[in-house]
Amino acid sequence: MTSQLTTHPLDAGDKLAAKRAAFDLPEGVIYLDGNSLGPLPAHVPARIEEVIRKEWGTSLIRAWNAHGWVEMQNRIGDRIGRLVGAAPGQIVAGDSTSINLFKVLSAALALRPERKVILSDTGNFPTDLYMAQGLRDLLDKGHELRLVAPEEVAGAIDDSVAVMMLTQVDYRTGRRHDMKDLTQRAHAAGAIALWDLAHSAGAFQVELDACVADFAIGCGYKYLNGGPGAPAFVYVARRHQGVARQPLAGWHGHEAPFAFELDYRPAQGIDQMKVGTTPILSMAALEAALDVFDDVDMAVLRAKSVSLCELFIREVESRCEGLVLASPRDAAVRGSQVSFHFPEGYALMQALIARGVIGDFRAPDIVRFGFTPLYVSHADVVAAVDILADILATRAWDRHEYKTRAKVT
Repeated sequence: MTSQLTTHPLDAGDKLAAKRAAFDLPEGVIYLDGNSLGPLPAHVPARIEEVIRKEWGTSLIRAWNAHGWVEMQNRIGDRIGRLVGAAPGQIVAGDSTSINLFKVLSAALALRPERKVILSDTGNFPTDLYMAQGLRDLLDKGHELRLVAPEEVAGAIDDSVAVMMLTQVDYRTGRRHDMKDLTQRAHAAGAIALWDLAHSAGAFQVELDACVADFAIGCGYKYLNGGPGAPAFVYVARRHQGVARQPLAGWHGHEAPFAFELDYRPAQGIDQMKVGTTPILSMAALEAALDVFDDVDMAVLRAKSVSLCELFIREVESRCEGLVLASPRDAAVRGSQVSFHFPEGYALMQALIARGVIGDFRAPDIVRFGFTPLYVSHADVVAAVDILADILATRAWDRHEYKTRAKVT
């Protein structure tokens, strides 16, 4: 376990400080990349071993009933629902964010057959845009993927838009869309609002129901700490569940999977969003990881997140020449990450990682730092900037090995 590196006045009275012990973090590492891959919750390995040895190993096929495997997607979905403001019965876990987007974008377009525009922005995560392009081409009905700058979305919503498809938090800059306002604007124009919560779920309060969102997706491996490639989740507002239809008609989305009928009958409610057999080992890891959130007040988590990010910005701007803030300065329109431009961003990040400060790089020149209040302290922030300032002052980043790019950046 990683211990506190030093002390900082802002850590006094931290209600989340004890949560750090819930994660198996390497000694000497300041981990600022939970917005890309959350760290290992300490109790997850024991849970996975139990699933493997006791449930699978002993119960075999009986485990689907005896150990509740068959209800796992719904059980996890409802637990995620608490974190994103969704009442029970509107979220299931499973598949990937890309596959889930294909499901709900298809369903959303079918709800507005007379319209042909999918509205998104240039800050959206590329896989969302790729899936929309692929669906557009597959349908071959004249649909258009219309992209505007993030700050121009509100003005681009008109009566030609079928679906407004946005990622709430920009993966590069951390810029945060106003979900309530944009959803209201979409509905006023007769459009459907579809949100990607990949950088939102587990990072701050999300209010899907209160914002009257129509559909949403999100991943399990970032702030939810479910492990690499963890199952994603999909939200369908209850008012749409009786009419929305998704095209991936797998047997677990059938009304009666074990009737083994030759024709497909969609399940009722959110279960229609299921497709094939769920990967139990990865689902069990995600379910166990969610235990960390059971007693977490998301308002407290958000307040600490803002404090960490504000401190980081102040420290960097006062001590680190050459870095230019890429994230919004206003915390109200920022997620739980801070990004800076630096001409040799990749090399700088590799130098930081070599010194035990792990963030990541996003092309063309962004160094990105995620702040997860469950295990990051204000002392960590200051210690990280100490190292960053030293690397910049000594030009330690200017080495060949730091400039040679790996496949994953």
